[in-house]
Amino acid sequence: FRSNLGFPRIGPRRELKRALEQFWAGRISADELLGAGKELRRQAWQWQAEAGISHIPSNDFSLYDHVLDTSLVVGAVPNRFQSAKPGLEAYFAMARGVQEGHGPGCCGNGNGHPSAALEMTKWFDTNYHYLVPELEPDQTFALRSTKPVDEFMEAQALGIHTRPVLVGPVTYLRLAKSRTSGFRPLELLGGLLDVYEELLRRLADAGADWIQMDEPSLAVDLELAERDAFLDAYGRLASASPLKLLVASYFGALRDNLETALALPVQAMHVDMVRGRSELDTILQTLPAGKLLSLGVINGRNVWRTDLADAVATVRHAVEALGANRVMVGPSCSLLHCPVDLGGEAGLDAELRSWLAFARQKIDEIGLVAAAVNSDDGPSAAPTQEAFAENARAIASRRASPRTRDPGVQARAKAVDAAMLRRRSAFTARRALQRKATPLPLLPTTTIGSFPQTREIRHARAMFKRGELSREAYDDFLGEQITEVVKFQEECGLDVLVHGEAERNDMVEYFGEALEGIAVTAGGWVQSYGSRCVKPPIIYGDVTRPAPMTVRWIRHAMQGTAKPVKGMLTGPVTILCWSFVRDDQPRSDTCRQLALAIRDEVADLEAAGVGMIQIDEPAFREGLPLRRDQWAEYFRWAVDGFRLAASGVSDATQIHTHMCYSEFNNIIDSIAAMDADVISIETSRSNMELLDAFVRFEYPNEIGPGVYDIHSPRVPTTESMIQLLRKALEVLRPEQIWVNPDCGLKTRQWDEVRPALTNMVAAARAVREELANA
Repeated sequence: FRSNLGFPRIGPRRELKRALEQFWAGRISADELLGAGKELRRQAWQWQAEAGISHIPSNDFSLYDHVLDTSLVVGAVPNRFQSAKPGLEAYFAMARGVQEGHGPGCCGNGNGHPSAALEMTKWFDTNYHYLVPELEPDQTFALRSTKPVDEFMEAQALGIHTRPVLVGPVTYLRLAKSRTSGFRPLELLGGLLDVYEELLRRLADAGADWIQMDEPSLAVDLELAERDAFLDAYGRLASASPLKLLVASYFGALRDNLETALALPVQAMHVDMVRGRSELDTILQTLPAGKLLSLGVINGRNVWRTDLADAVATVRHAVEALGANRVMVGPSCSLLHCPVDLGGEAGLDAELRSWLAFARQKIDEIGLVAAAVNSDDGPSAAPTQEAFAENARAIASRRASPRTRDPGVQARAKAVDAAMLRRRSAFTARRALQRKATPLPLLPTTTIGSFPQTREIRHARAMFKRGELSREAYDDFLGEQITEVVKFQEECGLDVLVHGEAERNDMVEYFGEALEGIAVTAGGWVQSYGSRCVKPPIIYGDVTRPAPMTVRWIRHAMQGTAKPVKGMLTGPVTILCWSFVRDDQPRSDTCRQLALAIRDEVADLEAAGVGMIQIDEPAFREGLPLRRDQWAEYFRWAVDGFRLAASGVSDATQIHTHMCYSEFNNIIDSIAAMDADVISIETSRSNMELLDAFVRFEYPNEIGPGVYDIHSPRVPTTESMIQLLRKALEVLRPEQIWVNPDCGLKTRQWDEVRPALTNMVAAARAVREELANA
């Protein structure tokens, strides 16, 4: 059986992004937005049908986030959104927050105060963000949306029979949070299963025969009660369901959850054979009689071509043990994490392009593996034989290519010693020198780095890339943009300025373009959240920095102000995590190479007179392995990578870092080990809850707890930010605190940013006055 777990939802040219943003701006109607989604679904189903996929997923499409979709399906809508109209208004209120009178589809909460969006955090160890369900002890569930049924019937009307996908009930509850101390959402399992049972009955009535339950929580450390919850949940669903159940685990090996997973009374089990290949023999020996096994042999999280011969050997081994009628072939996980189609990448050189496969190519690979296994003698048809031969040539080419290895880079990485991983003095000594070098008021205000990427900026960049704007004219344009951003910050009253990053398309892609050993694509977009899409660079070889990457524009900004201007860099761990990374050497080796490149840039910034340098590491936590026993090794090389990048400066140079949407409680000691002088973090959506970890740890360095949620179009009031600062002052010393937004302002509009930052500066000044008068 040829199976797929999920397909990218954004469209090959980010059609979903454009439709969403046009809808939010009031330029298209709700019907037009829904029509755009319908067309994207049709296209995805059609591609998979043409590729011969027999188990095609439905309900893998989402206008914003599939976990948010699940919350709407089961009626888990927090009270603060109850006044929103059902449908798109409530949906986008939960996703983006609401403010009275702000934009289309927004709602007030009855008293004129804005309502914060649901918290957002990373989907396991990927760079996809999901909206965290909010559940309370008195939570009741009910089937409030029939989206899974509707989209199944939509595919049926096109003549395409699909396998609907749902977030599994145990994973959904494990991802949820509650503001009630001591309450665990998993206690709500019984009520949630009532809704799942009703939904499965409706799907069966509509003609479905299979249902895919995504349970990636089976790849993480589970408590005994959580394993029992899996057995209880699927024992009940299996007895009540008229559908055949496939439980999909992915993102890692099952390990100590293997016995539980195989004991689930379901018709099929999907396992990740990219990260869990070593478990195959154990699974084959213990899989209950009659149960089907879905093998994820195609990497759903990276862009490298599959070694088809190796994949065929893996699948054939399973077929020999179980029989062909009990084995499915598919990707390791949903292809959500891959770009849509390599076909548009004419700008990549032929050799590199031959090494790659995007989502459309991966569903073809599924078919090739299945065809080879189903043939007694391997690939038999001439087109299949040629495809295997071409694949073998590409695999051999990549392994032998000299462009993947640079002896000079490897020698430099091996020569790194302990002295290169530490600052010259302890933080207390550095802080005294930094305050003398750059005097600042109490509660200094700053931003995280980027300012709005306006339509004019994007248009100028596109014209430059097409050759319609000269280098000189483009640079003049960028200089004007930076000058205006500096001028605004001066007028606004910020204490530490940034240059605004007008020249940068993305915080990782920009550096990928400037570093050797990394390629960038023209249309290799993947979804980060909602309408936010990124183009991860492809790290194919050893990494080096041929020239300074940021110095010119920081110098330009410094010429327009007497205030300090931070240099802005992306850290090595984040470049690693937010790229498609080579799989022919340890990730730790690639991280060290990236760190050396950033270290060189830090040195050049300091030599240019930049006294504050921010090395952003928002992906630091998401790089964590899913299993705790692998954390220590990850932290060793990840912390070393940051310190290698940051530690070549004098004590008077202040190193900042930024992390967003992370749970810090169990990693705070490693964050402290990074030894940044200032760390800025997300705290506005969590109402300063994320500060708790820093407080309990007695974090010694300085902290910028975000007081402005930039992932929402809401403009926070001065009073709301004052309240957040007061909460921070309950647990932190005033001299520790910086005042800043949660994240960069790239995705926001100027009509939101101007009043928000003005309010933020006013809040900081008001609290300074309170402290002075206390």
